[in-house]
Amino acid sequence: LAWETLLARRPHVVVAVADATNLARSLYVTLQLLDLGFPVIVALNLTDEARRREVIVDEQGLQAALGVPVVSTVALRGEGLERVRRAILTAGQTRRPRGETYSPAIEERLADLAASFAAPGVRCDPACAAICGLEPRGAAFAVLEGFGQVCEIGELAALVEHARCRLPQLPLHDDRTALRLAAERHARAERIAAAVAGRSREGAGDRLWRFATRPATGVPVLVAVLATVFAVLFFVGEWLSVLLTTTWEAGPAPLLRRLVQEMVGAGAFADTLLWGLDGGIYAALAVGIPYIMTFYLIMALLEDSGYVNAVAYLSDRLMRHVGLQGRAVIPLIAAAGCNVPAIMGARVLTSRRERLIASTLIALMPCSARTAVIVGAVSLYVGWGWALAVYGVIFAVGLSAGLGLNRLLPGQPGALVMEMFPLRRPSPWLVLRKTWTRLRDFVWVAAPIIIGGSLLLGALYETGIVWHFSRPLAPLVEGWLGLPAVAGLTLLFAILRKELALQLLIAFAVVVYGSAATNLNAFMSDHQLVVYALVSCLSVPCASTIAVLGREIGWRATFLLAVAILGVALLVGGVAHRLLPLV
Repeated sequence: LAWETLLARRPHVVVAVADATNLARSLYVTLQLLDLGFPVIVALNLTDEARRREVIVDEQGLQAALGVPVVSTVALRGEGLERVRRAILTAGQTRRPRGETYSPAIEERLADLAASFAAPGVRCDPACAAICGLEPRGAAFAVLEGFGQVCEIGELAALVEHARCRLPQLPLHDDRTALRLAAERHARAERIAAAVAGRSREGAGDRLWRFATRPATGVPVLVAVLATVFAVLFFVGEWLSVLLTTTWEAGPAPLLRRLVQEMVGAGAFADTLLWGLDGGIYAALAVGIPYIMTFYLIMALLEDSGYVNAVAYLSDRLMRHVGLQGRAVIPLIAAAGCNVPAIMGARVLTSRRERLIASTLIALMPCSARTAVIVGAVSLYVGWGWALAVYGVIFAVGLSAGLGLNRLLPGQPGALVMEMFPLRRPSPWLVLRKTWTRLRDFVWVAAPIIIGGSLLLGALYETGIVWHFSRPLAPLVEGWLGLPAVAGLTLLFAILRKELALQLLIAFAVVVYGSAATNLNAFMSDHQLVVYALVSCLSVPCASTIAVLGREIGWRATFLLAVAILGVALLVGGVAHRLLPLV
């Protein structure tokens, strides 16, 4: 994706962010950018971390070795960013440096390819200069390294075809030559890094990383982390929920009710308004904001510490049982926040088979919205033990789906290749800023849907139309699942956002039962709440997830997946309804 963006958008300048603590690894991509002919500025980041490891990078020496501007930065604190901006503005005034010189065999191959694009009187269709903005030597690198095989760019494919027509006797790309080129570029990066930085002293983060990824110690750490996440989510989320709803009921809610009554009087219209304004806001404060905000805070801490990568490394062997490699854990963990970016993140997997399996597991993964349903309906009203049981059932369903797809779909998971980072102390400011940004986006998107959905449901209820919608669902909702008829109606609204189902159910309870609805047990039993959470979380994903699934794996596969997930949700809900009374 990064190369597609660079090659398709033809940037005037590329800022290559290098890790000062692991310079050789970062310089490989920088040298590759230079080989392709991009004008480059190197932002030498994490210099504070490097100093702690007693590594001082010679900025001027690195600039001389690469022939491009080098700026030291500490992005976390904004240090050096103004210098980067100034370098960007003057980048067009400097001549592009020529790429590295490689071994004679590779240089000969590059020269032949470049000549095919620059031969007098021969016009590449489209012209070489117009293809991704590459000059003949850069185009030769793109063809030799196989960019046409991995980047979905029509012009790049045309470039490869042109070279094939001009040089029919020459194999354009072979793994041996590409590996030899990569080895020589890595060696050059190592030499530059050794000359300007020297060796890095092992830090505490490296030792912690080994501790977190060694099975004997890493597995207990992972279990402890997961237990801590659930505990914080349950107890802190519940505390925030009580605080916010109590505050709402103490002041704003009575004032809002009096205001609505004074403006429109009593009657069905006023009650409908209160469905959306009073019930909708109360539901958001009771479920959406407290639990999702807590979850976002926990995720930001795990991401900033680098622990997510350690989990991916640790879980590689386990993930292979469901047909995936360890790095698939990263989109799965991201799915705990939101399924949409997680499905897009599954692009990093190497085959369609892996992407299909990962997309299915992501669609079944409890995102923050589903977590709000589980915690808000089950933990808050039934007990945290039952909430863990719901998670256990969802995990069992996902594991069964992964094992089944691994057996049904032909092929094997690819090898685990990913960059590892030492564990770091999270920045409190960055964690809070990331949490606030995600929560703000959630409120901005979800609040209108919650209030609008509550208004619609209120209008249907106050006019009596709701029962016309509920009756067709009654055999399934009441007969098979054992839930109140109106609960089935709120499940339909979950297609917009998953947490909307529970929030509309709370809004419904507030209007029908008044203050007594601060406990959903006023009209649903403990077992019904467990069944409701299971069906809501396992059923068809939200509309945004479906849209992204359609784009990533195809609409036919998405339709089959949605039907299968709905069937599983109804099956699990019906079985749970019949087994729970026996527990």
